[in-house]
Amino acid sequence: MNLSALPGPDNVTRVTLDNGITVLARAQTHSPSVVLSGYIQCGSQNDPLERLGLAHFTASALMRGTDRFGFHDIFEQLESAGAALGFGASVHTTAFGGRALAEDLPMLLDLLSQCLRAPLFPTEWVERLRAQFTAGLKLRAENTAQMASLTFDGLVFEGHPYGRPEDGYLETIQAIQRDDLAHFHRQYYQPRGMVVAVVGGISPQQAVDSVQAALGDWKPAEIPAPPPTQLIQPPQQMQCRHIFIPGKTQLDLVMGGLGPQRASPHYLPASLGNNILGQFGMMGRIGGVVREQAGLAYAASTSLNAWIESGSWEVSAGLNPAHLRQAVDLILAELRRFVSEPVSPQELGDSQANFIGRLPLSLESNSGVANALLNLERFQLGLDYYQRFPDRVRAVTPEQILAAAQNYLDPQRLIIVTAGPQPAADWSQGIC
Repeated sequence: MNLSALPGPDNVTRVTLDNGITVLARAQTHSPSVVLSGYIQCGSQNDPLERLGLAHFTASALMRGTDRFGFHDIFEQLESAGAALGFGASVHTTAFGGRALAEDLPMLLDLLSQCLRAPLFPTEWVERLRAQFTAGLKLRAENTAQMASLTFDGLVFEGHPYGRPEDGYLETIQAIQRDDLAHFHRQYYQPRGMVVAVVGGISPQQAVDSVQAALGDWKPAEIPAPPPTQLIQPPQQMQCRHIFIPGKTQLDLVMGGLGPQRASPHYLPASLGNNILGQFGMMGRIGGVVREQAGLAYAASTSLNAWIESGSWEVSAGLNPAHLRQAVDLILAELRRFVSEPVSPQELGDSQANFIGRLPLSLESNSGVANALLNLERFQLGLDYYQRFPDRVRAVTPEQILAAAQNYLDPQRLIIVTAGPQPAADWSQGIC
């Protein structure tokens, strides 16, 4: 692998403007286009509890009209240039992403600036969005996988913003009014802490100059701090929860607990271990046992999610309700093995090769590089992170994976959530 081709301090420009905006830029000389990605520092953690989904609602309404451009003006500009722009909110941030030909970057940045700084939130479009969100939330309530995951997060991250849906609930979306969007925008939208990544057929200096021209005069402001978050504690005992959804024949299962935060030294060993345990479904231990050998699930895999303050380590499966207890017993057996003995050298070697091989593939496109740069900034990983990554992966030992597993995956203290038809009443006997 040519490490010098990966993003690093020698080929990524990082500049902080006077108003607190950090610009990350990398030239991809073979590309005629540019990708623009970034975020500002506000998200669903800033939502009032009675108006959950407000950050998401606000982000979705930014392109519905500004003090210079109406809704149709914005989209005509984008369509005529073959460009794109969009916004969305997560727990900590409101993100944006767009693409255009390199020559159209100033136009894209101008639209970005308008949408971030001067949205009008027209009442007509607010009501249209509310109707869309309402329809989506009704569909969510009928989706077994989504409801299992939502309930799992609520139990694992009880009392923390990570445990609340970013798109809110039906009652909180109905409570949000147009003035709430405008107030949220005035309170929280400002440039300090904003990050902008520009990647593609443009020099880093041109990228920095273009961002400066569009956003450099945006004045920072003092914003209210988000409410203090409660310390996230691992589950103290097994918990089982079922969400009954009528009319369903298949059941979705999510089980697991807390995982490491992204900056934790346990994160990389846990990631490699998760790969072995079941990230790729039937190719992992759990998928191999539950799906391939026993034939109990049409899908079975694991996932490791790591954020700023914490994370989750989960096993997911789609099942016939009649197979639930047998599948849970097999999963628990695999987890007990995973926390009691090191992975084999062969398993670790395969996982390491997979991680190292995937890295350049994830950085082939402008968007892949832009996302990578944002992660460097969001988690304070350092500009040389990707160039150091292969050596860091090779350095992980079976003992480090075992330590991470033992730290987070206690088979005696898991959250187990099912959603779908009613399972047998005694399925959890002796487990929860």
